[in-house]
Amino acid sequence: MDVSWEDLGWERLADGIGRRRMPGWDATVGLVVGEDAVLLFDTGSTVREGAEVRAQAQALLAGRRIRRVTHIALSHPHFDHVLGTAAFSGVEIYGAVGMDALLRRDRDVIRADAVRHGVAPDDAAEAADLLVAPQHSVCGEWTLELGGRQVLLANVGPGHSGHDLALLVPGAPEVVFCGDLVEESGELQAGPDAIPSRWPAALDRLLSLGGEDALYVPGHGAAVDAEFVRAQREALAARFGVS
Repeated sequence: MDVSWEDLGWERLADGIGRRRMPGWDATVGLVVGEDAVLLFDTGSTVREGAEVRAQAQALLAGRRIRRVTHIALSHPHFDHVLGTAAFSGVEIYGAVGMDALLRRDRDVIRADAVRHGVAPDDAAEAADLLVAPQHSVCGEWTLELGGRQVLLANVGPGHSGHDLALLVPGAPEVVFCGDLVEESGELQAGPDAIPSRWPAALDRLLSLGGEDALYVPGHGAAVDAEFVRAQREALAARFGVS
């Protein structure tokens, strides 16, 4: 019998599109299934989490022509979104331009941040040692053909970080994976690498990508609509004194 998204604790967003809200930090991991390729959006906070996502994806893909994740897009370089990447082999990895150099340079910073937020030191050290940088840098937009479906990677930042990548999956509805440019389960987090003066413009770009009827999937929390993203944009502009 086929395994459903819900059987494995995933949320089905549209045909061939789903996401899981990972334990601990409620970070989103997204999956987009095409006929010839499968794209994963973010990978979790440890190699163990990444391996669990990999196994679940393989279960969901049982009986299909393609039975494994072939492509990964990383929304931004924070630990809870990238440290599971080493669990996947033979994949094409995409990130906003400059993210590859940052991950190679700052792996100790990312490890320390993970530990500070509660990841076991051994797990954080393993993931940092094995941290995989993107082979493909997205400057502007990059269309990927997954077989029967095209998706668009868009470098919409900086904002929440210096390297914010969004994913648009056309359809009915359009689905936009936003990374931590949008958060629903708590207040937007502006850490030391955030660029608040550019963040509202990044949200304007998300809204132009998806439009009024899209489903917007935040980096943390429940999926939202354009009105929510617009309200968060206005709150950010007021908070940081930008237009």
